[in-house]
Amino acid sequence: MNELEYKIYIDDVIRRVETARLQVSAHHIVKIVAISKYSTADEIEKLYKIGQRAFGENKVQDLKAKATELEELPLEWHFVGNLQKNKINNLLNINPSLFHALDSVELAQELQKKLLAKDMSLDCLLQINSAKEDSKHGVMPELACSIYKQIQKECPNINLKGVMSIGAHSDDKSVVKKSFEITHNIYKQLGGATICSMGMSGDFELAIECGSNMIRLGSVMFNK
Repeated sequence: MNELEYKIYIDDVIRRVETARLQVSAHHIVKIVAISKYSTADEIEKLYKIGQRAFGENKVQDLKAKATELEELPLEWHFVGNLQKNKINNLLNINPSLFHALDSVELAQELQKKLLAKDMSLDCLLQINSAKEDSKHGVMPELACSIYKQIQKECPNINLKGVMSIGAHSDDKSVVKKSFEITHNIYKQLGGATICSMGMSGDFELAIECGSNMIRLGSVMFNK
C-alpha cells in the first residue's frame, strides 16, 4: 500500500469515527490513540505523516524503545498495558502522556510512592472490568466510584482523568453494548472526569455511540 492508498484507507477509518460521533452529538469529540504494539517505528512514522499524533504501547520496554527511536517526532505516548509494580520506575522514566490501566488501589498506592520519590505526577485512567470477566483486569463496576475517590484522596500525585474499559468478549452486540454503558454511567458520576476510554478496532463505533471519547485502535489503523 503506497502513501496515497494508505491515506485513503485512514480517511475511511476517520469517516467511520465521524459517523459514530455524530450519532451522539455534533459537539462530541473523539480522540484516536493508535495502538502500535504490533507495528514498527517506520509504520508509526508513516501514520504520523498523515496526521496521527497519539500512540499507545502495552509493554514498558517496547514503549521505551519506540519512544527513543522516534524521539525527534512530537508524539504523544500512552501506556495501555497492565503495569507490574517492578516496572513502575521504568515507566516513570519514560513519563507517558497517559496511563490507561490503573487497575487497583494497591497499584495506585505503589505508584504514588514512586511518584512522590521522583517529585512528579502522572495522568491516569481507572480501569473498570465492566463485563466482570476473569480474563480482564480492572475494578468491579459497583466499587469503581468509591475506589476512584479513594485514589484521588490518598494518591495526590496521581491525576485521575477518567476511566477505561475493554468491551465484553462476546459476539452478542447487546452484551458488548451493556458493558460500555456500565462504564459510561460510572464516568458520568465522577466529578471532573474528562476521559471515557472505550472501544478498539472491532467495536469502536458501538463504543462511541455509548459515549466513549477516546478509542484505542490497533489493527484498523495499521491495516493489519
